[in-house]
Amino acid sequence: MSTLLKGTAILTAGLFLSRVLGVLYVIPFYAMVGEENIPLYMYAYIPYNLMLSVAIAGAPLAFSKFVSKYNALGDYRTGRRLLKSGLTAMIITGFVSFLFLFLMAAPLASVIIADEEQIFTVADVTEVIRWVSFALLAVPFMSLLRGFFQGYNFMTPTAVSQLVEQIVRILFLLGGAFVVLYWLGGSEETAIQVAVFSAFIGSLGGLAVLYYFWRKKKPHYDELVADSAKPHDIGLKDMYKEIAVYALPVIFLGSANSLFQFVDLLTFNQAMAETPLASESDVLLGILNFNAHKLVLIPVMLATGFSMALIPLITKYFTTDQPRLLTHTLDKTYQVLLFLTLPAVAGMILLADELYYVFYEESIYGSAILASYLPAAVLFSLFPVTAAILQGINRQKWIVYTLGTGLILKLILNIPLVRLWEVDGAIASTMIGYGVAISMSLYIISKDLNYRSVLVIRRITLIILLTIAMGAAAWLVLTGVEWFIPLESKGLALLRILFVGLAGVAVYGFLGIKTGLAQKLLGDRLTRLTRKFGF
Repeated sequence: MSTLLKGTAILTAGLFLSRVLGVLYVIPFYAMVGEENIPLYMYAYIPYNLMLSVAIAGAPLAFSKFVSKYNALGDYRTGRRLLKSGLTAMIITGFVSFLFLFLMAAPLASVIIADEEQIFTVADVTEVIRWVSFALLAVPFMSLLRGFFQGYNFMTPTAVSQLVEQIVRILFLLGGAFVVLYWLGGSEETAIQVAVFSAFIGSLGGLAVLYYFWRKKKPHYDELVADSAKPHDIGLKDMYKEIAVYALPVIFLGSANSLFQFVDLLTFNQAMAETPLASESDVLLGILNFNAHKLVLIPVMLATGFSMALIPLITKYFTTDQPRLLTHTLDKTYQVLLFLTLPAVAGMILLADELYYVFYEESIYGSAILASYLPAAVLFSLFPVTAAILQGINRQKWIVYTLGTGLILKLILNIPLVRLWEVDGAIASTMIGYGVAISMSLYIISKDLNYRSVLVIRRITLIILLTIAMGAAAWLVLTGVEWFIPLESKGLALLRILFVGLAGVAVYGFLGIKTGLAQKLLGDRLTRLTRKFGF
């Protein structure tokens, strides 16, 4: 168990650091290319992320489950046989995905660009999509190797390769954009083409790390194969069928956010063409699906890691038929998630002007869109957790149904709501789609497990009250701070965030500890610590 927890901790830490870097790099990148050019970067990455989900096909998790299953039976040969076949399959799917995205770049760009009034042309968007498509040649291959290592419960290669991949990508992205703009005197469009190509360069860095670990561990793995039990008589067709069962829900779960963004990509500019802000639709979509989206994912990142750590317990208690412990774990999952997410979202809404200024620049559109979009962070946190619970209780197919329903609603509502409310319409359709998908998941979980909890309702009510109290205190501090710290520079904006943020954390932390809620949700160590201070 300690090995499992250590491996999970390493993987979580690597993923968290990688995501933090993925948020921070936007500050210098935005400063170099400017707000009006960010949409071009986004136009490339959303279709790339979708094609990547298809190309990888849930490989790391599905492959690790398969390898782990047969390793536990002492059959190391079956996993190795699948590795050889799988690497070939990933090379093929990667190449096919690259070719598809490369060739479809022009038709896709012609759908994205609604009219000639937009900032970018079809040719501009076509070029960036083609440049980013090269990453599909390497990333699927890399993902399968990560899954193989995880099947041996060796998480370090995945964590280190993810981190190195992100570091190499960001260094090439920022360095390449800087060289193009300031040394070669090139255009912002060329700088963004280099920036999106960084995904391919980063993947080479990740592959180099995985190759290092493979050379290091191969002798040991060869010994295990030599001493392996008699291999199971399972053909490649049956292997891939078993993997497909693992992988399909993972594909939908991993691409949920990209799918909703892709709907915006296809319909937003078309809908905005009939509004007074038609000529600014590129910039507004860039703010929504790149600038604001990066910041909205911060509270999601904070909460999901804590709640997802409880998911293996849900699987265990469901499998071993322990309903009381299963109910307790579900209770705690929902509470921890909201206890961490709600105050973070409320605080960020109050500080939307300051946050947008620190990361990007002072912008009336930017901070307003960020404030409107931030409540969606609660839904973005809840969806993967409810989906993971469905996986844990062996209801994987419902992930596909619930997400599919949410996406259909987003597709139906997006154009009329954008025409009615512009950017807020796109946000509203996203929240409706996610809200319905989560509601369906919660209904299935409640029905299948006969799960009802008055305790959770009471605790969530308490969390909402604590968040309101924190918000009121933070608002009072912000009102006072505005008198002597003007919003005139990034440094002053950061100072305002620190003052108000510390006040909010202090009030919420004090109330959480005073009511005993924090101790109940965050464990015995916090309880022992708070007792020392008389709580």
